[in-house]
Amino acid sequence: MIKNIFVVFMILYSISFGQEMPNSILTGSLKNDTYFAFNELADSNSNYNIDISLKKKTPILAGLLSFVLPGAGEIYTENYIKAGIFAAIEVGAVILAVKYNSKGDDQTDFYEAYANEHWSAQQYVSWTLNHLTFLNPNLNPSDYNVFDDKGNIVWSELNRMEGDVGGYFSHRLAPYGDQQYYEMIGKYSQFVVGWDTFGDENTDYVYGDELPDQFHWYSKQRGKANDFYTVAKWAVIAVVSNHFISALDAAWSASRYNKKLRFDVSIEQQNIGFYKEYYPQINFSYNF
Repeated sequence: MIKNIFVVFMILYSISFGQEMPNSILTGSLKNDTYFAFNELADSNSNYNIDISLKKKTPILAGLLSFVLPGAGEIYTENYIKAGIFAAIEVGAVILAVKYNSKGDDQTDFYEAYANEHWSAQQYVSWTLNHLTFLNPNLNPSDYNVFDDKGNIVWSELNRMEGDVGGYFSHRLAPYGDQQYYEMIGKYSQFVVGWDTFGDENTDYVYGDELPDQFHWYSKQRGKANDFYTVAKWAVIAVVSNHFISALDAAWSASRYNKKLRFDVSIEQQNIGFYKEYYPQINFSYNF
């Protein structure tokens, strides 16, 4: 505040000396020198106002700061409590997103490794071929070259056979290693025959029979990974939302901050008899 008042007096001092006035009439007294300066500059009935801006905040800058780093715009607008809240939300949400995404990755590795060990696509294909006539009396196993000469599954032939079976074979098995591959084998009952606790290609199964516990357990493990990813997803949404909300709040705070400030300097004139007296007046207000 002292600095601003000093600047005001420097302005007044400059105004006085900006005119061609003889040095002889300057006394070094603010009161007298102000009188002579404004007697030269103005008519007898004028008052002068000088508007001075005190540390006004730029809403756009405040918004950009908080958009890049939540809380930064609030620090700029001197709302330190809000800055701390937005910063805490940012840090907490980022930690949560990273932590639960990592948990989801670990759980995914776990259930995929379990599936690789305990679910067999070869058993699923062999069972389907052995029961193909039961599944659809119009189909002949010899019409499908599902295995190549090396015993590897020809996936296109498998998918064609699955489509021809119809009925509760509602899905075509996704390629091995695909995310859908690991989801299907623990979600749809047509794939239950591939689990090692089910039996082998000669075990009978009718749609609607009780599913083995292994199928349900695997499904829960996969669901657990999805739950971790869901938490991570909402944490990311919180991070993005925090950037936008903090930016809007910072811009609004800057606008409110500027409306609270009012600071101006005026040169007031007072007539005393035949003489005119000039004196500077400083007006400062802060509206809550």
